[in-house]
Amino acid sequence: MRVPRLGAGRLWVARGLGGVAGLALAGVLAVTLATTVWAQQLVADLSSHLIAITTGFTGTEVVLFGTTDGAGDVAIVVTGPKMPALVRRKERVLGMWMNTRTVHFSQAPSFYSVATSRPLDQIVSRTLLERQQIGVPQLTLAPQDSALDSREQAEFREALIRNKQRAGVYTPTTGTVSFLGDRLFRTNLYFPANVPTGLYNVEALLIRNGEVVSAQTTPLVVSKIGFSAEVYDMARHRPITYGVLAVLGAVAAGWTAGAAFRRV
Repeated sequence: MRVPRLGAGRLWVARGLGGVAGLALAGVLAVTLATTVWAQQLVADLSSHLIAITTGFTGTEVVLFGTTDGAGDVAIVVTGPKMPALVRRKERVLGMWMNTRTVHFSQAPSFYSVATSRPLDQIVSRTLLERQQIGVPQLTLAPQDSALDSREQAEFREALIRNKQRAGVYTPTTGTVSFLGDRLFRTNLYFPANVPTGLYNVEALLIRNGEVVSAQTTPLVVSKIGFSAEVYDMARHRPITYGVLAVLGAVAAGWTAGAAFRRV
């Protein structure tokens, strides 16, 4: 069983309520929410809950900060939306390199990174790492091809991880969570230029004596906006239109360049 996620609370007041009734309800909810927050052993949040990918996006950092109710270690696990993934095996056939086998993974996290206040092997057991899926080696990455034996499954799984790490979306090393005093902590979460879009889960874990005693999950949205979002949407949902416009754009660029050279 995994530790239950404790999401950050949000306060909503219906617009249709009368002024007095609305204020009364807001007051009750505020008191309830404050009591809940004080009862938590771990509270964390992000400097931003949206990563906006524009045309000139080159990567960004998001600061996670929080507090605990006492001593303990903190681990931060960032998981991107699960998506299908392919791994192809290349072999030399008649002197040429060719794809000889393709394996599908249906539920592979599109992004994954971990940050901790101390090395993982010093704060949690191997059993807990596997149960909570903390760290790339503990991720559940099972190929769909049931005909693969255990050795082949391991080979394709390792190949998938290598591909993700090479692309920069699986962090090969563990980041650092810094404590500011005994209770306040923070860490910088880096997202590369090719970060996949979608809804991310940023999970903060409070660990004491090798066990997770509190957990909180905060959502993070990665989304394309502006002109790049329109181009991406067209390429994905209207490929014929996108292709025609791309060809016309290339022809126009070539004609413009030719005209400029003729004038010279």
